[in-house]
Amino acid sequence: MNIAFCSSEVYPFAKTGGLADVSGALPLSLAALGHNVKIFMPWYKGIEPDKHFDDFGIINHQGVEVVFIKNDHFFKRDYLYTTSQGDYPDNLERFSFFSRQVLKALKELNFAPDIIHNNDWQTSLISVYLKVFYKNDDFFQNTKTVLTIHNLVFQGIFDKKHFSCLDIGWDYFNMHFLEFWGKINLLKGGIIFSDTITTVSPTYAKQIQKKEFGCGLEGVLKEKKENLTGILNGIDYNVWNPKSDKLIYKNYSQSLKKKSENKLSLQKEAGLAQDKNFLLFGMVSRLTEQKGLDILTEAIDSILDKSQLIILGLGDPKYHKILKEKRKNNKDKFALFIDFDETLAHKIYAASDVFLLPSRFEPCGLSQMISFKYGTIPLVNLTGGLADTVSDISRGGGGFTFKKYSKNNLIKAVKEAQKLFKDKKKWSSVVKENMKKDFSWKRAAKQFLKLYQGLTGS
Repeated sequence: MNIAFCSSEVYPFAKTGGLADVSGALPLSLAALGHNVKIFMPWYKGIEPDKHFDDFGIINHQGVEVVFIKNDHFFKRDYLYTTSQGDYPDNLERFSFFSRQVLKALKELNFAPDIIHNNDWQTSLISVYLKVFYKNDDFFQNTKTVLTIHNLVFQGIFDKKHFSCLDIGWDYFNMHFLEFWGKINLLKGGIIFSDTITTVSPTYAKQIQKKEFGCGLEGVLKEKKENLTGILNGIDYNVWNPKSDKLIYKNYSQSLKKKSENKLSLQKEAGLAQDKNFLLFGMVSRLTEQKGLDILTEAIDSILDKSQLIILGLGDPKYHKILKEKRKNNKDKFALFIDFDETLAHKIYAASDVFLLPSRFEPCGLSQMISFKYGTIPLVNLTGGLADTVSDISRGGGGFTFKKYSKNNLIKAVKEAQKLFKDKKKWSSVVKENMKKDFSWKRAAKQFLKLYQGLTGS
């Protein structure tokens, strides 16, 4: 099967979040199962392909060709989508250009895809252009499209005055296609024009059909429910494995003694009191309300009453300010890094006892899967992919959980963690069982292949 996998970011070439991790791992897993896969992404600043062509470049990455769409004006910039001053004002032009060029590149490479797998709003127009411009083209006669929604909050919404740059007729600017409350909505167009829609967890696929989580597109998604499914993301154990991770202090597998050495080293580096008997909560996250920062900032005093806390991330300046104030009065218990630091993130996963994921909503979440592997027990709000992957220790599961999103329920779960930490035998048993869990991409890749085969009849 020929699979074209299209994404605006792919690890290790460009990354702002989990989309890059998915786009870097899933195509490799599909290729490992014997299929022909090419990855398509923009040619950003700092990328140097092995092969150069007029409109694109190519790198062979672990046996899979990555095709970089070229346009120096659009893509040779310091950031992918946005700066501290806001989104690039020409993002519509940038990603409509990318979408058109992907289809042109496929023909130039003579790679007739059985499946074009698009991801989020940045690539949604590929499904639109395929059916508008190439509906009678024999080259794409058997091509089917899949669109994965990684987070419905981000939809690619633009002023209608820019619609002409899409190069399609104004008859597509209506409520049945790309129009959304008088504006252009690229994700909506992708949903309507794609053959199948997937989300990154089964629970999230159900949630986004309801008003609370649908972000205004619940009606469109409900209409597509027969072609909407949730496939849980995986993680790449070549990157996330404490046994081989070169970014952590000490490698370990089932040895909790060596995990404790990671904890002591991080406490020292972060300026916390060094004591392995202190319960250490860790968090690596965007610092936004979606990630639970509103209730977390209210619960910090309860966490720090009997524990330590380390947070790494960037986000809403409001939460930066609140967290900095909390840090001032708790320097031996609370370490704060307003930053994106891949090395420190790995160290936090390895060193922490509990990983905090109090998200208001979470399409999938990779952090809980990583935490399991590193012997760090996740504490989560049971929403989206968190509900699909974490069950409570009190019911034989491997995490601390709460159901109704509130400060008090978060604090209750924190106290459960503090209580269980005193029972070293039980704690050790839970950690070791968690480290055996399998959230590899091979599992997810097989589910996607089944989906592809259903679409193509192969």
